[in-house]
Amino acid sequence: MDISRQEQGFLGRQVGAMIRRSVRRRFRNVYWMPPALPLPQGPKILVANHHGWFDGYLMFLLIQELHVVCRDWIAEFDSFPLFAKIGGMPFPPDSPERRMQTIRETIRWMRQGGSMVLFAEGVLHDPPEILPLGSGLATLCRKVPGVHVVPVAIHYLMSLHERPEAFLRVGPPRVPGEDVLSVTQADLGSELTTTQQEASLRLPKWKLLHAGTPSVNERWDVRKFKR
Repeated sequence: MDISRQEQGFLGRQVGAMIRRSVRRRFRNVYWMPPALPLPQGPKILVANHHGWFDGYLMFLLIQELHVVCRDWIAEFDSFPLFAKIGGMPFPPDSPERRMQTIRETIRWMRQGGSMVLFAEGVLHDPPEILPLGSGLATLCRKVPGVHVVPVAIHYLMSLHERPEAFLRVGPPRVPGEDVLSVTQADLGSELTTTQQEASLRLPKWKLLHAGTPSVNERWDVRKFKR
């Protein structure tokens, strides 16, 4: 995979277009809160909570906006192997050998300067808890010199509109230490709590990450035709 390009070739562009089209149809809008400071150069692990089916799609949109080329471990990779064309890597729960091969390839990738999207809880689950993070995060931090860990909170809100809205918040990066799992879990929980609070307030500092489909009352509001 080219370290300067997320979408690899024609097929990669087609998979990316499918993701953007799917998000546009399923959400009203996707918003994000950029990091307070530019992310550091070099390898990064963007660690996100895993509370929604669309998490991987939203992280794809986020890293495109951040201009960070990442790989991503996918448990169900074999059901859609074309995800490899946008950085997906197989991480099947029933094959330790393939997981170890993927980890070795990831370490080589990151030592060359590549980055990683990681759903470190390991499973998709209902909110609001952040589950204990898996050892894969600690392994990457131990094996990749100069890596930074960046927490990313993802929150879905379904209330005022026909379709849900999604909110992503990029927290401050950390240089990982011995307690990287517990510290990252705490950071992720803190960012998620803040995201939930600020999403419900719909503060103007939220920025549009990807436009979706307006609610039917917004699309068919006859008042806009009388202006």
